[in-house]
Amino acid sequence: MRRWNGWGDTTHQSHLPAGADDFLQTRVGASSPPKDATLNQVLGSVPNSRLKAHPLIKTDNQDRLLHARGQSFPDWLALRTGQIGIFPDGVAYPVTEEDVRALIAYAKETDTKLIPYGGGTSVVGHINPQKSDQPVLTVDMGRMNRLIHLDGTTRLATFGAGIAGPDLEALLRAQGFTLGHYPQSFEYSTLGGWIAARSSGQQSLYYGRIEQLFAGGRMEAPIGTLDMPPFPASAAGPDLRQWVLGSEGRMGIITQATVRISPQPEVDEFRAVFFPDFESGIAAVREIVQARLPLSMLRYSTTIETETNLALAGKRRLIGLLEDVLSTQGIKDKKTMFIFGVTGSKALARLAVKEVHGIAGRYGGVHLRIGKIFGGQWRKNRFHTPYLRNTLWDAGYAVDTVETSTDWTNTPTLIALMERALHHALADVGEKVHVFTHLSHLYPFGTSIYTTYVFRIAPTPDETLRRWASLKEAVSRAIVDNGGTISHQHGVGYDHMPYLSVEKGELGIGAIQSAIRFFDPNGLMNPNKLV
Repeated sequence: MRRWNGWGDTTHQSHLPAGADDFLQTRVGASSPPKDATLNQVLGSVPNSRLKAHPLIKTDNQDRLLHARGQSFPDWLALRTGQIGIFPDGVAYPVTEEDVRALIAYAKETDTKLIPYGGGTSVVGHINPQKSDQPVLTVDMGRMNRLIHLDGTTRLATFGAGIAGPDLEALLRAQGFTLGHYPQSFEYSTLGGWIAARSSGQQSLYYGRIEQLFAGGRMEAPIGTLDMPPFPASAAGPDLRQWVLGSEGRMGIITQATVRISPQPEVDEFRAVFFPDFESGIAAVREIVQARLPLSMLRYSTTIETETNLALAGKRRLIGLLEDVLSTQGIKDKKTMFIFGVTGSKALARLAVKEVHGIAGRYGGVHLRIGKIFGGQWRKNRFHTPYLRNTLWDAGYAVDTVETSTDWTNTPTLIALMERALHHALADVGEKVHVFTHLSHLYPFGTSIYTTYVFRIAPTPDETLRRWASLKEAVSRAIVDNGGTISHQHGVGYDHMPYLSVEKGELGIGAIQSAIRFFDPNGLMNPNKLV
């Protein structure tokens, strides 16, 4: 059963290993576990619905609660404390495109706002209802989850947009294919959500980001139906898919998507290399990605993140062995960890591993037999990391992330500025913040930067939210003022909206607003998101 006030399934529990408490107390301070609101308490706070009855719409309190918030830090705080604020007035579960069109017609007739809902995994407020004099209806696409068509010759597959990642991959695997799109939210996020938020999967270096995988599809908009044929390429004017990609539900509801699929690879494995310091490693990984080797993933951690990951991993004997072996190679306190994925044929995989090890070796990188164990452990746990957020909260610690991308020249500077902004953001209340970073997606011309920060939950929810807002504002301003995008993979939603104009400019924002008005002239679709 899915948690109503946290991440993931209730049957999966994450535990802090021995020594983790001491590690966190040293870096952040001793904590006190918060007291959470109960489900019954929160259900009792749901107001009456303002919606007119409709056969596709449910207005019971639990459905409305489960669709009121996503997975952003403010969402977590609201759910854990019971201070939800605003609920949708109802939830619809369409099964067909005719149902979606009927719901849009209903919204026009009743002046109802519509919020498209995929897996509810947004971390920037995409699916949150805003205060409105009009009723708000959330449209849960989870029942539009069929495999509609698969053509092995063209390697195209069409799905209902509400299909979740595991179900999509299971259907493809049964016929020998994969999409290969694995965001960290893979367990719950959906194909339509990936497209609407312009998602990036962990192995996008090989399979491509969602914009490379999205070949065509259909969007139901208030003005009508937009069909996007899946041509292999076209020079016939602007690409209409680009309006749908990253549209965040402002223009319409994506109902089906055709995606470019790949055969199941012969090899799909991950390995680890350790460098003596961050500067050596970043030079190596830049050369590796610019060599355009047949790799599926490159992920490079700073010294602090490497230390943190090893401290929170448990497996003390294995890590002790690693430390001893690396020490004999001169790699000690400043060590950094680099994980890379090889995907494809056995022959190309062998070549890629040999080339990576060769380049890494020229910069002092060391690969060990147990490096394959560390790579395997990362793969095994890559979708379980969000569960640690539940555990840390229960221990009295708040954790959030921020991500961006920039060019290679600017990368070290931007990392330093982001981390400095976070370290100093709570100085007014004397609170320490533990900050660590990795490069999560690498490109020949630049990289993404993914930074995690941990701080203590305050005695009151209002103060906890104020602390988060101070951290978010400080690091977001550091990003947009110093050559980074406000989002590499999480989208804009509500939380990033104040910073979008820095990146798009006045003319760009105006163009986006004009497109929204064209597709949705009455302003029914997911208001106050994106722009």
